[in-house]
Amino acid sequence: MLGPVILAASRSDRMRRFVSAAPGTKQVVARFIAGESVDQVVPVVQDAVAKGLEVTLDVVGEDITTREQAFAARDAYLELIEHLKELDLGTKAEMSIKLSMFGQALEGGHELALANVRPVVEAAAAIGTTVTLDAEDHTTLDSMFAIHEELLKDFPRTGCVIQAYLYRTEADARRLAASGSRVRLVKGAYKEPAEVAYQDKAETDKAYVRVLRVLMEGEGYPMIGSHDPRLISIAQELARKAGRKLDEYEFQMLYGIRSEEHLRLAAEGHRMRVYTAYGTDWYGYFMRRLAEKPANLLFFARSILTKG
Repeated sequence: MLGPVILAASRSDRMRRFVSAAPGTKQVVARFIAGESVDQVVPVVQDAVAKGLEVTLDVVGEDITTREQAFAARDAYLELIEHLKELDLGTKAEMSIKLSMFGQALEGGHELALANVRPVVEAAAAIGTTVTLDAEDHTTLDSMFAIHEELLKDFPRTGCVIQAYLYRTEADARRLAASGSRVRLVKGAYKEPAEVAYQDKAETDKAYVRVLRVLMEGEGYPMIGSHDPRLISIAQELARKAGRKLDEYEFQMLYGIRSEEHLRLAAEGHRMRVYTAYGTDWYGYFMRRLAEKPANLLFFARSILTKG
């Protein structure tokens, strides 16, 4: 299984240097990363909206080591919100935030991350949009859920992410569905031990369907984060059985993956949101995209060989 190996490499400084220096890397990274700056990503957002899509924007970068970096991450999102406001894109573009980037792992990190994310959520609400808190490895989730719960008091549209491969997720889904939360369900893209997560793809897929049923039958707003045609079809059927209208759930897929499917779902009347990452600290995000699908890794290997 190459996935766990690649996920381990996503934390390696030595591998980071190797991948960054590889001749074909820039070409492949451009497939998954929409640009390095706000100015580069705004035309991508405008193009998506013109095609009937919506977006969620992620300023990449997570393994920070100083409070100053956490403040810089906060300011990068505030800058993004200003651009969205100026272009009147607030109703079509939301943001996804990794709390590790906002200082969660530093000393006093829970309070620091909450203090940093609150002004971003407030600024997002002021332009008619919202923020979704991304899920990271299992050790961070209690803190993430606590921050989510705190933000909901003043900003009830704040979303969060749950990961199907974790054993705890079905219980988390029941709690979130009962509270009426906006919840993105993904399979999971971190290297997790067998004590806390399914290791088998088939078991993860079964768990995804179980959790998705909980969300569809609940009081919240499900966001289906998957490129899997079978799971997309199951999601549509579960939504139909739950009596949900097309605007009472949405699909989310990654920028650069199955772009034709983005357009197909939107043309059928579904809300289709493209998870669009940008920024210079792309390595961890990029490696998880390689780990998720062998075809992505083969694409990268071919690019290195043809450019080398």
